[in-house]
Amino acid sequence: MDKRRFSLADFLCKFYVYILLLLMYAPILLLIVYSFTDTKIIGNWNGFSLRLYTALFNDSEIMQAFTNTFLVAISSAVVSTVLGTFGAIGIFYCSKRGKAVLEGISNIPVINAEIVTALSLTILFVFCGVKFNFLTLLIGHVVLTIPFVVLSVRPKLMQMDANIYEAALDLGATPGRALWSIIIPEIMPGVFSGFILSVTLSLDDYIITAFTRDTAFQTLSTYVYGVTSKKGTLPPSLRALTTVITLIALLILIIVNIKSTKEKENIRK
Repeated sequence: MDKRRFSLADFLCKFYVYILLLLMYAPILLLIVYSFTDTKIIGNWNGFSLRLYTALFNDSEIMQAFTNTFLVAISSAVVSTVLGTFGAIGIFYCSKRGKAVLEGISNIPVINAEIVTALSLTILFVFCGVKFNFLTLLIGHVVLTIPFVVLSVRPKLMQMDANIYEAALDLGATPGRALWSIIIPEIMPGVFSGFILSVTLSLDDYIITAFTRDTAFQTLSTYVYGVTSKKGTLPPSLRALTTVITLIALLILIIVNIKSTKEKENIRK
């Protein structure tokens, strides 16, 4: 009887997971499949074709938006990773009262609605007389992603043996030397996770981008919104772009998993 109950519960859990995966990835798979035909309406198959990919790479406006998107994502991720990593280290070594206050402050952008953050930044820039440009857009994305870097790095700091840092100081290392030689290597997986998460969040963002950018600066999110609001439909070439972005994300995931597997095997040896 117990085995039957366990089997039923196991089946229901797997069924639930598979349904979720289907709902999440079925629309993406549909776009990928129909990126290999030049039909304008999804559901009509005009035969296998790579015309959408040709049109994609020949469309200067889309390619410029694609380049801008990755430029903002990588730039903001680098800044957020550096600031977030040192911020997490500073919070970790703060006094108990100061740590609680700083952790609460760093979590506000995570809990807060994104539209509130975007409006606050817009009002601040207007109040200070700052023109909207790449810098204001970069600041907006950094504000969005820094808390997630802190959240990624903090667990690695908690797992780290604090005595190693103290031992390095006792052996004559300066605090800076101990930081770069001991702490940073120990928390590097968390730093890398924070960087990848920052890139993902920046690539996906629309609200903060729309409120803090120069109107002439297009990213993929603002371009797609602008085109669909004018034409009412998604341009067919964007189906090819969806496939390209998905393949890039999949390639990064495979590389990270291979690296993680090799590190685990080296630890076991």
